[in-house]
Amino acid sequence: MGNTPPIGPSERARRSAAHDDLPKGRTLLIRAIVLVTAVLGINYIVWRWLFSINWDAWWIAIPLILAETYSLIDSLLFGFTVWKLKKRTPPEAPEGLTVDVFITTYNEPLDLVLTTARAAKAIRYPHRTWILDDGNRAEVRAAAEAEGIGWITRSADWKDMPRHAKAGNLNNALMSTDGEFLVILDADQIPDPLILDRTLGYFTNEKMALVQTPQVFVNVPDSDPLGSQAPLFYGPIQQGKDGWNAAFFCGSNAIIRREALMQLGVTRYVSEIELALHKALKTSDKVIAKAKKGLGPDSERVEEALDLVAKDIRRVRRRLGKGHGISEVTYEFQQRMQAVTRGLVAADIAAFHEDLASLADLDIIGLEEGLQDASISTPGLAVVDDAALDQLAQRSWSPLAAIDAVRVLIESVNADRGGEAQAVMPMATISVTEDMATCMRLHSLKWETAYHHEKLADGLAPEDLNSMLTQRLRWAQGTIQVLFRENPFAQKGLTIAQKLMYGATMWSYLSGFAAIIYIAAPIIYLIFGILPVNSISTEFFIRLIPFLLVNQLLFAVVGKGVKTWRGQQYSLALFPIWIRSITSAFGNVYLGRSLDFAVTPKTLQQDHQLRWDLVKPQLWAMGLLVAAVIIGIIRMLVGQADILGTSVNIVWVIFDLVIFSVIIEAVRYRGYEHYQADIAEAKARQDAKA
Repeated sequence: MGNTPPIGPSERARRSAAHDDLPKGRTLLIRAIVLVTAVLGINYIVWRWLFSINWDAWWIAIPLILAETYSLIDSLLFGFTVWKLKKRTPPEAPEGLTVDVFITTYNEPLDLVLTTARAAKAIRYPHRTWILDDGNRAEVRAAAEAEGIGWITRSADWKDMPRHAKAGNLNNALMSTDGEFLVILDADQIPDPLILDRTLGYFTNEKMALVQTPQVFVNVPDSDPLGSQAPLFYGPIQQGKDGWNAAFFCGSNAIIRREALMQLGVTRYVSEIELALHKALKTSDKVIAKAKKGLGPDSERVEEALDLVAKDIRRVRRRLGKGHGISEVTYEFQQRMQAVTRGLVAADIAAFHEDLASLADLDIIGLEEGLQDASISTPGLAVVDDAALDQLAQRSWSPLAAIDAVRVLIESVNADRGGEAQAVMPMATISVTEDMATCMRLHSLKWETAYHHEKLADGLAPEDLNSMLTQRLRWAQGTIQVLFRENPFAQKGLTIAQKLMYGATMWSYLSGFAAIIYIAAPIIYLIFGILPVNSISTEFFIRLIPFLLVNQLLFAVVGKGVKTWRGQQYSLALFPIWIRSITSAFGNVYLGRSLDFAVTPKTLQQDHQLRWDLVKPQLWAMGLLVAAVIIGIIRMLVGQADILGTSVNIVWVIFDLVIFSVIIEAVRYRGYEHYQADIAEAKARQDAKA
């Protein structure tokens, strides 16, 4: 820690220039274009649904109109996002705040980690710097100690427990530090010395939980062959989301209020216990009712015992409703159940052993993690899964076994959270990417976030195609996991606008399925002459072309010089990744399949190898598109296809091939050092000629 130097006139000028308010005229222009785009798009898609579907070829006509409808919704969501673009001017950073700077690492090279750590230590605002070493490497610890930098690895509590990747690493560090604010940095994100001076001022708003800054990469050529830079997202999209109080946490280059995270962790902890307990109580009612149905004529004593249990279950609900502690209520309930059980043991001992043996076979699972084997002494914060609960409620029960089943169900819910390394997990662990889920939960608790549009860290992007695909797949899988587990449209506390902002990001990954239709439609027409629309008429062009042009105009005006073409290319060209992310996330969430997690490599993983195997689906698509053009031209020349339809579809194919051309460039890309060497060599040749 040290003293904060004063900010000079040049710094104030830089600050002022970087954060001018969005001009009112530009805001009105953007909104006008959004409205025109919406009108033209809706006009086109309604006409398509009502008048232009070729029902004789419904098997391609319906998928195409669905893909077009998807694209229109995507366009409308983008328009809604940029409706309230916000450019912020940061307040002065207050003095005296305590800050922990976290650098997360697992297996990154030591020199890379130390470069970031040294830059973090040099941040001007007083703070403490910590390396969160999830690889528990002796050399990292020794280097950190030599630099006077803190080093944290997982505590012994994490042994043989779910690790939750980066989220677990951060959660562990939260329990070992106490700064009021946290700076989260990936191991390759070298911070600007002014990162805290430029962002802490936002937290004078006591409801501000998080400030996100852009991720910009220094090892990316101007052509950006791997699509690493995201100027549209880290710009108009984040600024638009910020206008709706929905700026996203992106995993790094963010400053977070500890109080918000801890409130989130405690709130989720309590809500999960309550959910587990209410499920257990609901099933207990069914178990007792089922046992009472099987009573004989001489069972008054047993029926009284079951009525007492049912009454106690209602008493538990009333006490919980009045705010009594869960531990206190469930402990007292257990004691009463044991007393009831002892009174019935002599009458039902044989059936008890038989039923208890089958009860012990039930699967008990933690709310956060998959299936765990359970017996009568079940782990904390666990509850029988929904399928097992249904099975439990439907089976036949002897009275004593029913009472003990209720005892087991309630006992399975306690505050120990024995299936986790720590009870409170502030960072969300439901996804391989912790950022979106954590931020959405913060918003649901009415915390605010901000996007500060200024580069305050220099990062490293993937250097090869395989690393880039690994990164994009993980991002997409994490987003879809959140969609399946905590659908924003079902979350209480979020505004409608916030739900739409989260939904828009999740919606974008469905583009993989639309891409297949957009590829298949021209191929089917050029080869087989099957048109998915009634006809390619003047009315078709009059409705479609203005919509496409105005939609592109919106991107141009919103971006204001920002290069968006690479992003548009990869939204289509990576269609196999987007599809795989959805299918694999579905298998993980609903079928219990493992979801492999890989840290994105920060150094070049391939040298001169051309990994065409990584893009086989795209190459097949390109081959089919080229073959379709050749066949289409032949069919047109022999009079089997009309000139207009063939020409339109050839233009469509050419556009698709231009989109896919980025894949060829990505495979051939050999890393930033090779790129720089090639530039230097070309310059030397030019100088020699001169």
